[in-house]
Amino acid sequence: MASINSNFLKLKAGYLFPEIARRVNAFTEANPSDAAKLIRCGIGDVTEPLPEAVRKAMHDGVDEQGNRETFKGYGPEQGYGFLREAIVENQYADLGISADEVFVSDGSKCDSGNILDIFGPGNRIAVTDPVYPVYVDTNVMAGNTGEADANGSYEGLLYLPCTAENGFVADLPSEKVDLIYLCFPNNPTGTVATREQLKAWVDYAKANDSIILFDAAYEAFIQDPEIPHSIFEIEGAKDCCIEFRSFSKNGGFTGVRCAYTVIPKTVTGAAADGSRVPLHQLWGRRHSTKFNGASYPVQKGAAAVFSAEGKAQVAALIEHYMGNAALLREACTTAGLTVFGGENAPYVWVACPEGTDSWGMFDKMLNQAQVVITPGAGFGAAGEGYFRISAFNSREKVEEVCQRIATVFG
Repeated sequence: MASINSNFLKLKAGYLFPEIARRVNAFTEANPSDAAKLIRCGIGDVTEPLPEAVRKAMHDGVDEQGNRETFKGYGPEQGYGFLREAIVENQYADLGISADEVFVSDGSKCDSGNILDIFGPGNRIAVTDPVYPVYVDTNVMAGNTGEADANGSYEGLLYLPCTAENGFVADLPSEKVDLIYLCFPNNPTGTVATREQLKAWVDYAKANDSIILFDAAYEAFIQDPEIPHSIFEIEGAKDCCIEFRSFSKNGGFTGVRCAYTVIPKTVTGAAADGSRVPLHQLWGRRHSTKFNGASYPVQKGAAAVFSAEGKAQVAALIEHYMGNAALLREACTTAGLTVFGGENAPYVWVACPEGTDSWGMFDKMLNQAQVVITPGAGFGAAGEGYFRISAFNSREKVEEVCQRIATVFG
């Protein structure tokens, strides 16, 4: 008899977004006349078309595949040189990152889970709360946790509360941890960390021989010039940090799939005998063994994001989504709700009205406004009492959502 990975049985009944889908499906089946009115502001999926420069580059890549002279079969697992070099030139200029420290993949969600392959058992792991659920669930799957308690928190993880009082930037742990997940601009709260706050995290990691897993998937949405876009802007980060980035939200690649992970050669972990091993070396081996590389046409499209035309078109997309966020912030504020985020990220984090919990707020918005939001409790115990609204939508639909918010809370 084949045995299973029993760690999967520790997972809660439903990952957040499948549970949202289940409730929405139940609503539409019970209310078929309202199904067409639904506006989805829950999952952070982009809605606007791929930039023209990206589409053209992908077409060119497909055409190349139609000629023997330009046909590409298996490519380098770590990514084509033209894309890795474009990433360094445009995202890490003057930060001391080299092209061979960039690993191209098919998504940051995948990378942030797969990265656990290169770390051993027994690490003390810290996550912020609320938190992107993938960080937690992949550690559960890997056997790095015990069972979940009544609040959904897993034994063995150190949860760092992010609250309105600390600006949704977790305080440093009072104990030593080995792996730290940080996400800025933050999903779900839409808040950012200052240079000083990130420096404190890097200093902590260096002092405690920890590794920071830094998710910068939303860095392109930062509007404040004082806020760092990369953890590698912080002195010392190249000794203790891994950074995840994606083309999904800035370039509209959620359905196309392309991202990258940056691992400096100076970041090391400890082997069983106490010797130091470069994590770059381990990830390179893992990447080459379990991944055959993102497709050539997709990488051509990703590189086009950094062309002059691509940069202008991506900037227009970001302006569109951040314009949506501003409208949503204003509508919620006018409705008397307490609002966070939405200024340097495409997510608006809203406190529930007194007496309503986050899943209650989800049901209220679904039934009374036919708007799908994300309940804060799905991101962790500290997310209870809040809900997230995604700004990824058309302007027309966002304006309609704003009107419905006014009606529900008017």
